[in-house]
Amino acid sequence: MDSDLKIGSSLIEKPGGKWSLKESLGLREREVISLVGAGGKTTLMFRLARELLLGKKKVLTTTTTKILEPVQGETVFLFVDRDEGKIREFVHRHLGQYGHITVATERLGAGKLKGISAALAMELWNSGEIEYLIIEADGASGKPVKAPRQGEPVIPLNTTLVVAILGADGVGRDLAEEGVFRPEIVSRITGIPMGGRMTEEAMAILMTHEEGIFKGAPSSSRVVAFLNKVDIHDGMTAAKRMGQKILQRRHPRIERVVLGQVKHDPPVAEVLFE
Repeated sequence: MDSDLKIGSSLIEKPGGKWSLKESLGLREREVISLVGAGGKTTLMFRLARELLLGKKKVLTTTTTKILEPVQGETVFLFVDRDEGKIREFVHRHLGQYGHITVATERLGAGKLKGISAALAMELWNSGEIEYLIIEADGASGKPVKAPRQGEPVIPLNTTLVVAILGADGVGRDLAEEGVFRPEIVSRITGIPMGGRMTEEAMAILMTHEEGIFKGAPSSSRVVAFLNKVDIHDGMTAAKRMGQKILQRRHPRIERVVLGQVKHDPPVAEVLFE
């Protein structure tokens, strides 16, 4: 067993009159939330978990791929063990005590954690002890734009809400390995040639295409688009245009587009509805 205590005393207060993350995402009383895409998934996962913890909810955070190890204040307790049975037992015994636990199966080096299987995520949820299970179900190597390859994302079938993230700083990026994860797939989906620049229209296509960010979302789940990093120069302008283009494409399952800045306060700037 390998476990570390993380003291999480810095909780998010809801700014007066502003959207909370829970409100902006349209969360219900119990949810399995899978985060996919690029440009802020890990930060959003832990920030949402802290907000829910402030509301006295029992929260489990994890990944079905890999994540950076949480830092001070992001989680109350991190539990790492290769034995899935020990993970189940720890969550059962201690979730009520800590309120928020993060689980993983292995430390991989370079500050990264290997996550759990989708089957274990479903089993933990079915225990009925967790109110919000938040899963990072996709990897992007810290880049603001990506497209999923075959076998990605790894979304548990009992997911009730899929949140797809793209960074506003992806607009204007050259379609190359330096700034885009799997640029050759992005090129095929969007029609932007390799070496060309990502446009707001291309970002909207990537968000709504059947092989794009939402690929593999269970048919029973709701979906929300989250455009992050509106705090950068011209980020809000770019995000609003992207959001409008996403809604204009009339994806049958996208409920709303959230414009956010999850590293800053308030984390949500605006919510767009069709």
